[in-house]
Amino acid sequence: MIEELKKKFGDNAVTGQPTKDAIPTAWVPADSVAAVLKYLKQEVERPFRTLYDLTVTDERVRSNNRELPAGDFSVLYHLLSYERNEDIRLKVMLPGEYPSIPSVTPIWPAANWYEREAWDMFGVTFTGHPHLSRLLMPPAWKGHPLRKEHPSRATEMGVFSLPEDREAEAEEGLRFRPEEWGMGGKRSEGDFMFLNFGPHHPGAHGLLRLMLQLEGEVIVDVVPDIGYHHRGAEKMGERQTWHTFIPYTDRIDYLGGVMNNMAYVLAVEKLAGIEVPDRAQVVRVMMCELFRIASHLVFYGTFAQDVGALSPVFYTFNDRERVFDIVAAITGGRMHPSWFRIGGVAQDLPAGWEGMVREFVKYLPGRLKEYDKLVMNNSIFKQRTRGVGSYSLEQAIEWGVTGPGLRACGLEWDLRKKRPYSGYDRFDFDIPTAQHGDCYDRCAIRVEEMRQSLRIIEQCVHSMPAGPYKARHPLTSPPLKEQTTQDIETLIAHFLNVSWGPVIPQGEAFFGIEATKGMNGYYLISDGGTTPYRVRIRTPSFAHLQMIPEISRGLMIADLIALLGSIDFVLADVDR
Repeated sequence: MIEELKKKFGDNAVTGQPTKDAIPTAWVPADSVAAVLKYLKQEVERPFRTLYDLTVTDERVRSNNRELPAGDFSVLYHLLSYERNEDIRLKVMLPGEYPSIPSVTPIWPAANWYEREAWDMFGVTFTGHPHLSRLLMPPAWKGHPLRKEHPSRATEMGVFSLPEDREAEAEEGLRFRPEEWGMGGKRSEGDFMFLNFGPHHPGAHGLLRLMLQLEGEVIVDVVPDIGYHHRGAEKMGERQTWHTFIPYTDRIDYLGGVMNNMAYVLAVEKLAGIEVPDRAQVVRVMMCELFRIASHLVFYGTFAQDVGALSPVFYTFNDRERVFDIVAAITGGRMHPSWFRIGGVAQDLPAGWEGMVREFVKYLPGRLKEYDKLVMNNSIFKQRTRGVGSYSLEQAIEWGVTGPGLRACGLEWDLRKKRPYSGYDRFDFDIPTAQHGDCYDRCAIRVEEMRQSLRIIEQCVHSMPAGPYKARHPLTSPPLKEQTTQDIETLIAHFLNVSWGPVIPQGEAFFGIEATKGMNGYYLISDGGTTPYRVRIRTPSFAHLQMIPEISRGLMIADLIALLGSIDFVLADVDR
């Protein structure tokens, strides 16, 4: 693909870069990037129709940068082609303290939030953007937090205070002004109504604010306001050692548990060239599928509650506790066990784990049949969800929808099948799809996914391999404890890996997995030190929420509640 771009645009306009993840990567000039991106999306055979990610890296203090073009900030465009089952990564180096680059929102409307986030976090201006403003930080925030000069610890800042004038400024910044978003306040028959939905509405499933433009009960337009749950996860990743960041990942999609660890440690292992033992791979798969079920059970119960059925949430949460009993017995934790490690898992499976897992695999199918009667076959539930909040496969690809939302439109795409990782290619399971892309189908996909997860877990129990639970590699964190009693060198390595952390070789790598809510991935840059130089977390919920205005126009307010529940987002997954 890089060679094809060179033939099209010239060798001077496209310069390849080797990476640890083998994703084709090329540097292009700022004045050519829009043309190259448009070519990849619209003209190339089997095009790259999805803008999977867009982000920035502050390159100014990077020491191992001799192979990079000269500049201060790099902008990265990560594209995905479902037809090819391939990715491509374009990068642009920008000079100057506050550089600018043309917006690609005319090519991908989905670039809107990504460019706003990049300006918010780094101060890079995207000229031609329809509304370049703060996205995650408060409107009155000073500075751009992911720049290297911005403090990363409270001890590097002054004592926080909120004088009355600053408080008044902050509150005024939250005032919604429809005209700034191109919303008209009047029509021929009268005025539109503007309704503030959230951030404390139970249907928002967290701190999400939606400004609704209404004509009666019908939604004319929506402006989502996110960032209330922003905690600076990427900034934290750049100040932690490679393995001490693992517990922070649990708090991204806080319903996904170790599923968050999985994408991160796989990216680190790709950077370090670590091969994970078979037993550790299967253990990881089993734990991930248990958490997929736990997350889907929360969705199932709360979605039914959103549309008026109160009983199911009590039953599904009860079954989720059964999952947590297994998780606690194996890891010692429940929602956030932080149990995966670079090179494997924290410890081997305890005695008696098979009995607990077998009992659960035998128990849950009967409960799912009961829930089919209680929820999926309920006539009121069907009326509230069928034909509501639907979108086409083309819309899903355009806006970067992944996971159950994409499969509900008919595309059989799942990274566990298309790009198997951690040994998923050894397991026999199906990828459920639907055709209508509405609220009902998105729910039906997750229900069937739970059954498929049970199939995978059962195979893990029957075919759990013997062997070590962690790689015997000097960069695993930390080395096996029993090895430290054999020689002083290993004991020293253990101490250094626990205190300082491993030194990961220079390079960059991305790894994506099929998480509970869609495709989740980590893009990591190592400068050859004990901490990451750049941590980029690409979460599915961020892309999914950006699509709300596209699919909610013309709905009733009650339909919006069903739509939000069917997306199955977590606000920490959105805001990071």
